[in-house]
Amino acid sequence: MDGFYSLWMAIGLVPRAAASSGRGRNRALVGIGALAVVVIVALVVAVLAWSGVTLASDSTALARVTVQPLGGTIERVQAFGPGGQRVALAMDGGRLTPLKRLTPGERVSVDVEVRRPGWLGWALGSEHDEQLTLRAPVAHVTERWMTVPTGSAVRVSFDQPVSAVAYGSTGYLVHHALVGTQSSISLGVEPATGTTEVAAAARPWESLGPPTHVSWFPRSSSPVMATIPAAGARISPATAIYLTFSKPVSEVLGTVRPRLSPSTQGHWREANSHTLVFTPSGFGAALGSQLRMELPRAVAVTAGAGDGLRTTGQIEWTVPPGSTLRLQQLLAQAGYLPVDWQPSSAAVARTPGAEVQAAVDPPSGSFSWRYPNTPRQLRAMWTPGQANVITRGAVMKFENTNEMTVDGEAGSSVWHMLLGDAIAGKRLNEGYSYVYVRREVPETATLWHAGRTILTAAANTGISGAETELGTFPVFEHIPEGTMSGTNPDGSHYEDPGIKWISYFNGGDALHNFDRASFGSPQSLGCVELPLAAAAEIWPYTPIGTLVTVES
Repeated sequence: MDGFYSLWMAIGLVPRAAASSGRGRNRALVGIGALAVVVIVALVVAVLAWSGVTLASDSTALARVTVQPLGGTIERVQAFGPGGQRVALAMDGGRLTPLKRLTPGERVSVDVEVRRPGWLGWALGSEHDEQLTLRAPVAHVTERWMTVPTGSAVRVSFDQPVSAVAYGSTGYLVHHALVGTQSSISLGVEPATGTTEVAAAARPWESLGPPTHVSWFPRSSSPVMATIPAAGARISPATAIYLTFSKPVSEVLGTVRPRLSPSTQGHWREANSHTLVFTPSGFGAALGSQLRMELPRAVAVTAGAGDGLRTTGQIEWTVPPGSTLRLQQLLAQAGYLPVDWQPSSAAVARTPGAEVQAAVDPPSGSFSWRYPNTPRQLRAMWTPGQANVITRGAVMKFENTNEMTVDGEAGSSVWHMLLGDAIAGKRLNEGYSYVYVRREVPETATLWHAGRTILTAAANTGISGAETELGTFPVFEHIPEGTMSGTNPDGSHYEDPGIKWISYFNGGDALHNFDRASFGSPQSLGCVELPLAAAAEIWPYTPIGTLVTVES
């Protein structure tokens, strides 16, 4: 059949146009199909391209979420911090901002859930989820050890703009307002050598980051050193000492460390390549001392209030003595005073660092009398926070009890022992004793102990020209028997052996027994003479430190 058709075409019996039309029709159908495929693919690509969701970090917010025109609607946004705690977010124009302040460098996971349109959800799924884990930005100081020309402002720069900043001494940073964000701040004109701490936040929704030590030095041909605390300042025994050098520590000092005098418990460490730190341990530097530091080589330091430098190998600080108020608090806690003491808030921690800090910065609290019927003479002598004979007597008794040299002065050894007792919770297990003598005839001596009168006995005080001095005095020597000697008013010498139950309280004046025909009138050469039985009963209550008051 095909052969006849071809033949007919050859002899012209079939028109050529008819044949060509059939083949064109087939090509057109194929082209239309191909075009349809291209259009469909293009539509799919367009839908996919315009239905996307992106979650990325942002230059001002924590993150930014972008939903394209065909992407659908945001159903849920969540953020979680370290440990899985929820971080509340605000969303504005796709920007996600924390509603609570984050710590610079804090790790945060953000989860965004988007619901696609129904017709698209049928093909791609009804929901789309995007997750992003990032850290809150951290602004770093770019130069920690600077050379600053004399008289020029000290300027601190950061590796990115900051929105908040604070600076000052350790533990006392002061916030400074910024206009917008800034890449550097000026500390103003400072002394030629100095060190400060600077803390910053890159974003308004961040808290300040950890402080960074920043030091500056004038131009100098030799290494320059800045100290915190400043040389010559008053410091507490537990104060850490920072030495910052214009050059690396290894270059300035090598491996040798400074030496402190008086010797102080603690250790040196390199905080960074330019800074040495001495951290006291135990009770730290001695109270009431001049702490001297000797360097293994001389360095340049600022010369007083001027801008010049001086070369030295020695720096000093003043450690204040313990406060009288804290001394009284400790003596009261330990049972050496007729008063008790209670803190207004939490008690001082029983650690060397806390106790030694309280010694120079005493906590608030209140004293109360231990006994309801304390003699008026004793009450009249007590003033919290002021040195008085009651406190001196208590120190003497504390020294005697602990087998120390008795001088009534709260020196470093007394403080060391008191602080140790406070940490151990040690308390004297006995009542408070007090003796008062009346020179008005009939003369008497009264022993009061732990809230009650033990006895009142007739006594003899000094004769005219050798009167027993009025006042209150602590017992400083306590012996059961001894020889008493001295000079009579007429210039002759006396020496009386075998005197019993002696308690010296003022020079050669003492409570003691003496055989007399009568008692109750001036007969002695300044002592307080007592009958044997009364002297024997009083003596055990009058150890060193016991107060004796002589009144008219």
